[in-house]
This record gives sequence, structure tokens and C-alpha cells, in this order.
Amino acid sequence: MANSAATEMKPELLAKDYKSGVKPTWCPGCGDFGALAALYQALAQLQLDPAKTVVVSGIGCSSRLPFFVETYGFQTAHGRVLPVAIGVKIANPDLTVIAVGGDGDGFSIGGGHLIHAVRRNPDITYLVMDNEVYGLTKGQTSPTSPLGFKTKSTPYGSADAPINPMAWVLASGVSFAARGFSGNPKHLTDLIVQGVQHPGFSFIQTMSPCPTFYNTFDLWRPQIEELPADHDPGEWLKAMGQAHRDDAIPVGLFYKQVRPTLESHTRVTNHPLRSNAHGFDVRALLETYR
Repeated sequence: MANSAATEMKPELLAKDYKSGVKPTWCPGCGDFGALAALYQALAQLQLDPAKTVVVSGIGCSSRLPFFVETYGFQTAHGRVLPVAIGVKIANPDLTVIAVGGDGDGFSIGGGHLIHAVRRNPDITYLVMDNEVYGLTKGQTSPTSPLGFKTKSTPYGSADAPINPMAWVLASGVSFAARGFSGNPKHLTDLIVQGVQHPGFSFIQTMSPCPTFYNTFDLWRPQIEELPADHDPGEWLKAMGQAHRDDAIPVGLFYKQVRPTLESHTRVTNHPLRSNAHGFDVRALLETYR
């Protein structure tokens, strides 16, 4: 029996095993390379089954990411990553669902979906690569661009104050909020692992420079500062205080709480249309509307 069990053991998956073979098409020096490397490492650390993992994205430079990962993938319309990712999770709660995108996709056209994802608390991880600019459409002001930022869409400087994504999700009641830096993939890997393991909606903002249309790592690196060693992610007020700092860009786990997930409210095993504990019998459902 021991020999049989050993024979059936699956080999350990390495980071390279999660590479799809499609070469990333980002500009040289793009911060998203670091975010992708961290995701590969996180998937390997978690030993996630590629056949039971789904990476969902919207539209934008960072939203190309599902093409580069050897899992199931789904690229949605602009700003619609979260509704689709939540739909995937509801349809099959046994899947590990990771949503990815950028600051434009997530905080502008997709901003309305973010706040509702937070309050519903689905068990998915949302990795946002924030470069503070629209890169795919060749450099326009995004929701996180600094005041006075000059781009093709704001030649005289942006008159809009940037939003604070971390403060936004904390104020909305998020159950897991973290921030990483693509220039430190090892640290970011740990945050992604924690986010996937967290039972609920995990928001991970990743500062990911765009050297083509905005900045290089040199602008942000001196400002990156890990949260204090005594920071307690269970204290919401301290997390909010760190989110509002203007003297540095704190990175790490800001806040974490365990509360009921969306799946815990929607998984009904005795519904007459359920074919099993995890999904609806679609044919039976359609028959009810004939």
C-alpha cells in the first residue's frame, strides 16, 4: 500500500510549471513583470492545481496576465473583472479564483463593482497593479494619478485629486487589505499567498511602475516602507492611519478580519434545482422559465 500511495503522489509543482509559454508583451522595465513573478511563486508555494485555478482580468496592460499563466483564464470587458470573477466562484466554489487588473480598470470604470465586491466578501483574491497611469492607451491620467499630472488627456495638469484605494476599501469594510511593490517580488509573493489563503475578499494593491508613460522604480523605491513590526492587522483604525500617510508608501498587510463569505450565504444544498452541492442544474433552471 505504501508503494502504491507513493506512486500516486503528484510531483511538486514549481513556479516554472505555471508559465503558459506565452511570452509577456509588456514594455521593457514594466513593473508587471515583478507582479507576475510573484504570482508564479505564490501559486507554487500554495501548490494550486492549474485545473482548479482561474485567473480573471479586465482590460489594460496588466489585464493581459491570464495569457501568461498556465491555469484557466478569462479576459472580460473593461472594468468587469470582479462581477465575472465572483460569478465563477459562485458557479463553482471549489475553484481558486484570482482577479487581476490595473488602476484604471479597477478604480475607474470598475470602481462601482469594487465596493460591492467588498461588502459581499466573496472568497476571491483581487490583485491590482497600480501604475497611476493608463498605459495600454498610451498614457492618460488615471484615478490614482497625482494632482497636476500632465498627460495626453491632461496637458495642463490633472485637476482631480487622486483616490486612495487602500483607504477606500478599508472604509467599505474589506476583510483583507494589503499593499505590495513589484520591485520586491518576494514580499509580494507572501502577500498573495496570505490573500489566497484568506477566507473572503482579499484586496492586494501592487505599486507597479510604468517606465514608458510615467515613472521608473527609482521614483517609488525610496518611498516604499514596510509597515511597522508592531502593526496589528486586526486594528482597523491603525490600518486607516497607515493608508493615509503622505510621508511614505507603506507596504504589507494593513488589515485582516474573518467574517462570513458570500459563498456561505449562497451555498444551498437542498435547493430543488441543485445538481450537487456546488452548482445549479442549468437545464432544470431553464425549464422553469419555459
